Amino acid sequence: MHKFFTPKELINGDVAKIIGDDVKHIYKVLRISEGEKVVLNNCEGAEYLAKVTNVSKQEVLLEIIEKLDLNNESDIKIYLFQGLPKSQKMDLIVQKGTELGITEFIPTITHRVDVKLKGEFKKLDRLNRIALEAAKQSKRSIVPRVIEPLEFEDVLGKINDLDLFIVPYENAENFGVKTLINKIRSEEKASDIKSVGIFVGPEGGIEEEEIENLKEKGAHIVTLGKRILRTETAGFVATALIQYELSDLGGND
Repeated sequence: MHKFFTPKELINGDVAKIIGDDVKHIYKVLRISEGEKVVLNNCEGAEYLAKVTNVSKQEVLLEIIEKLDLNNESDIKIYLFQGLPKSQKMDLIVQKGTELGITEFIPTITHRVDVKLKGEFKKLDRLNRIALEAAKQSKRSIVPRVIEPLEFEDVLGKINDLDLFIVPYENAENFGVKTLINKIRSEEKASDIKSVGIFVGPEGGIEEEEIENLKEKGAHIVTLGKRILRTETAGFVATALIQYELSDLGGND
């Protein structure tokens, strides 16, 4: 069954409306017609079973049949602080990160970020559309956000707002995510973790001084193994490990 997101303002009682880019996709690509049932999300996590009542080139009208008891979100909110990468790598990071359950993407400007990227990052609309499409495909209950880039110093100020903050670093040795989580479990604090920050450096890596600054603010510096991962891979691996250790990746049993 196809799934669509529409703002809660367009859901009134048992009547809902879809406008924008999805309309063309519905009638021209998916060829959904009157009477077909879809899942409708109000962009804030509430989901409904709905029936299409009218399709035009401007809008799609629906009748809400029932509210669904459905939540495909992880119980851990993950915030990816991603050092700005070159080329189209951020597209891939947002697409696959959405599938893995990331809550918010925070492009980050570190010392080794390419100078040109600092003044040319104007992709937010496109990246948020990528997040929306990936949320539909993966049947997320929310659409993650991609926000304006932050300077490294601003990221330091956010570390203590999160329950756990990890930094994959190629020079870290013998202290990985599994060891960290086992330590937290031994202290009986694992159930307290509801928000996790993951900081990934850009292609050039993270400066040693930046690592020290992150440590001082309470970040945990971890290894992801002996092999060096690209910037667009490191965030996926770290996210998957956190979801596996603390949430629902791999099942709940």
